[in-house]
Amino acid sequence: MSKAYVFTRNGGPEVEALVDQDTPAPGPGELLVAVRAAGVNPVDWKLRTGYTRPGSVPQPFPTVFGSEAAGVVEATGPGVEGFAVGDEVFGNPVTGGYAEHTLLPVAVTAHKPASLPFTDAAVLPVAAATAYDGVRQLGLAPGSALLVTGAGGGVGSAAVQLAHHAGVQVVGVASAAKKEFVESLGAVHVESGTGLAERVRAAAPGGIDAVFDLAGGDTLREAASLLADPARLISAGDKPLVAELGGAPVERARTAAVLDAVAALVVAGALRTHVTRTHPLTAAGEALRAVEDGHALGKTVIEVIA
Repeated sequence: MSKAYVFTRNGGPEVEALVDQDTPAPGPGELLVAVRAAGVNPVDWKLRTGYTRPGSVPQPFPTVFGSEAAGVVEATGPGVEGFAVGDEVFGNPVTGGYAEHTLLPVAVTAHKPASLPFTDAAVLPVAAATAYDGVRQLGLAPGSALLVTGAGGGVGSAAVQLAHHAGVQVVGVASAAKKEFVESLGAVHVESGTGLAERVRAAAPGGIDAVFDLAGGDTLREAASLLADPARLISAGDKPLVAELGGAPVERARTAAVLDAVAALVVAGALRTHVTRTHPLTAAGEALRAVEDGHALGKTVIEVIA
């Protein structure tokens, strides 16, 4: 048996529970992993409320939370090559990361560098990989100006760092409380809220060349108004609206190669994970609330003790 944090039906926090379940068995191309850490993301609580990813297959209840995890391989499924029992890995689980055991498909699993803590590796498959894909999608030249909305969150903070590392000038939109944090990433901070476009123009008088949106809604609309070319607008926060405005959603690669790339950037010191909260599996609900209230700084992680 294996403990897991689940939601038993769609709804609010009242449908969450820590349960015992059968340890999953790896199928073809899968790894059974003893989880050491799992990243917490907004999509986790959104799925609990009934949100479904486009093209996804509905999962039976109870559903284990968690879209990213790091741990140690305990068994390999048929046809698996390049991984062995005892390997330290991280990736996107198919059976949820908030658990003592999960299954990772080898297509989106990478070997964890020895110098990278499990807590840091666990936050790379969703937030850092999304940021990496988005920055690469925009393909900005050094010296270009990029506006990142939601710059104080997991994806936003990674996007700021990756763009800054590539020589791009970054303006980061976040609350006043996150000003110091955003500036520490290498961005010029602009406070979120009504009148955003005017404040961005003052902070970047030379104009904005592209927008990487993580906020959606009115923030996305104002940010889009700063661009001469709507094709330079991407969003991971509001896919319907970004399409309406002439932009595009972030094109996710979802490959082990991307995970290798972001891990290498962390090891090299070019990307900091900014894990600011850790909770044990028994307090997974608290970890979710920290993200669900929308004010989490950096990344929140659930640690699973072996």
